[in-house]
Formats: sequence, C-alpha cells, structure tokens
Amino acid sequence: MSVFPATEVLVTAECWQTEPDAEAVIHRAIEAAAEIADADVGEAELAVMLTDDSGIRTLNKNWRDQDKPTNVLSFPALQPTGAVGPDDAPRMLGDIAIAYETTRREADEEQKPFNNHLSHLAVHGFLHLIGYDHENDDDAEDMESLEREILSHLGIPDPYADRERMG
Repeated sequence: MSVFPATEVLVTAECWQTEPDAEAVIHRAIEAAAEIADADVGEAELAVMLTDDSGIRTLNKNWRDQDKPTNVLSFPALQPTGAVGPDDAPRMLGDIAIAYETTRREADEEQKPFNNHLSHLAVHGFLHLIGYDHENDDDAEDMESLEREILSHLGIPDPYADRERMG
C-alpha cells in the first residue's frame, strides 16, 4: 500500500466557500500525483493554502519579485541532511498556494470544469515540491507528460490539448 503525504488544506479566503469540494479535489489530486510520480515521500507533509488573487499577489511579489497574481505557487521546503531517526517529525515537502479568482477565470476562459483545473494546479504544485520544474523545454515536457498521466488517471482530459489552438 502506498503511503501518501499528509496534506493540510488551509482556506484563507472567503471566495473559496463557493467551492465546497475543493479540499477533497486537492487531496485526491495530491494522492494520485504521489502515486503516479512514484514520489518517495514516505511520512511526509505538505500544506495547500487556498487564497485569493490579493494573497497570492503578495506572495508572488515577496518571493518572486513579480507584482501580479498567478494561479499557483509552490514553496519546496529545505530538506534536512543526515539520517532520519525514528523520533523525527514527518518530512515537510513544502507549501502550495492556489488563487481562487485566477483559477476560476482560467477555467472559464478555457471552458474547463473548475475542479479539473484545480486538480491540475494541485498536481502541478506538488510536482514542483518533489523536484520537477519547467525551466527549459526538456524539463517542461517531462513535467507536462507526468501531469497528463496523473490527470488521465483522475479522468481529467489533457490540459495542454488545446494549447496550439489557443496559440
């Protein structure tokens, strides 16, 4: 049996109240991502903050020097060095922040169900926490391919299928 990371979902913006399934959607997406990415996360933890555009804009400005909202940000935790002892706390993978308004707008513009887009952002954020990135074309293709596989496992269509059409 796979060990999934303990995922705490923190709702910090009232606008998320319109999405009562958001927490369950995130848990399901993170579990699928951990299983399919074959992430050796063991007894690990992560936090997902459901915020609004204002909150994520502040994070984006403070951490990435970009004064604008975005859909998802990931903050991988520094990993301890040395042997893990039996009394050590679970390893912290890091934090993910997802902005409601940007997620809603993108889902509507791309004519995707909100929960499908939310799942994609949770998977994308989780993959960043376990070391994936999209800084160059090869890394981006590897990450997108894994996202497609995970989302397919969840019954969600390829989020990149219309990219050429959208242009």
